[in-house]
Amino acid sequence: MRRSWRARVRAGGALLMGVSLGALGACRRDATMTGHERDAIAKEIDSKVRATYDLSQPNVDERMLSLYVDTGRIVSATGGRVVTSRDTLAQGIHHFWHNVGMNMREPKWIWIRTYVDVLSPTSAVFTGTYHVPHRTPSGEAHDIAGAMTLVFEKRGGKWGIVQEHLSDVPPVQQARDSSSHGR
Repeated sequence: MRRSWRARVRAGGALLMGVSLGALGACRRDATMTGHERDAIAKEIDSKVRATYDLSQPNVDERMLSLYVDTGRIVSATGGRVVTSRDTLAQGIHHFWHNVGMNMREPKWIWIRTYVDVLSPTSAVFTGTYHVPHRTPSGEAHDIAGAMTLVFEKRGGKWGIVQEHLSDVPPVQQARDSSSHGR
């Protein structure tokens, strides 16, 4: 029995609607997170990053490294370079801390603004701007500042960074910014 073109269009429309609703249902799984669940994930990520960058606590370099996933590729972009090896990233963190960080006297990591966007129950993005006032070994006041974006993935019940981008505020800009604070 041949169906009329109208019956075929209706059947095709029903099929299209069924496929569309199925796709929407698949997308809604992540969208069904409640505001409370999103807030809890955002708070967990924000707290984890803030605790790691608390420079008054010991083992800063080890705590920094603990933010990253243990396995798989990690992409880190900073200073015009990209690193994709956890071992190379670990060397960079240890080098920074032992050659720069440990020479800071009375450092305090100050977050200027932070944002956490929860993308799904297993992925989130942290973006923050910061500055670190401290004294040099000779006692002079000094400040470093920058911005970072950290992409987190939850693996095995643990949040870890899988990709990041770090940028420093140029020293000239820092001086200009700090001189305008008193006005």
